[in-house]
Amino acid sequence: MNATWRQRAACRGIDPDIFYPASDEEAEEAKAICASCPVHQLCLEHALAHRERDGVWGGLTERERRRVLRQRRKSA
Repeated sequence: MNATWRQRAACRGIDPDIFYPASDEEAEEAKAICASCPVHQLCLEHALAHRERDGVWGGLTERERRRVLRQRRKSA
């Protein structure tokens, strides 16, 4: 996957700590930024493909991404 999507990301230039909250409950600010991002789906797919373990990617926390991967495996 080409990394040019990162150049169009809404999070570009924002403090990365926002995207690494201490808990899922504290992820709302990051998720709000992702919700307005034109490339959030590409970001999410990157995180899923690379098994990103930490942070909010494509609007989902690590726990939510694990759930997506489990659902995809079940329907495959």
